[in-house]
Amino acid sequence: MKRKMFFYAFLALLLLAPAQLPAADFAWMPDFNVQAQADPSGFRVRLATRFHIGDAQVSAVLGNFPKPADAYVALRLGEMSGKPFEYVAEQYKANKGQGWGALAKSLGIKPGSREFHALKRGDDLYASKGKGKGKKNK
Repeated sequence: MKRKMFFYAFLALLLLAPAQLPAADFAWMPDFNVQAQADPSGFRVRLATRFHIGDAQVSAVLGNFPKPADAYVALRLGEMSGKPFEYVAEQYKANKGQGWGALAKSLGIKPGSREFHALKRGDDLYASKGKGKGKKNK
């Protein structure tokens, strides 16, 4: 009886664990959205400064994404891939619902790269590290 109970408990853990893992990816986004919505003008200035873009492009970026954090991730993916924002927004719309990893892959960024994992963790919210495309110099 104990073995049977242990087996079912173990099986439940195996089934539930994968459902919990994706929630850890980009866990910083809800807090980021709250901060951006609390100070919209400050957020716009930080985006413009961080990505070296003008106010018109900030408006275009924010108009293409449902949430501020989505706009930030798209800008960051454009920076990482060397692709213009317009192309990133196009790919986002074409592949909507497939996740950031799929978008990164479509832009030539390896979803398993160190730089992409840093983005998922929120390690680089406003400061550029200047690494480019996730490759490390040896």
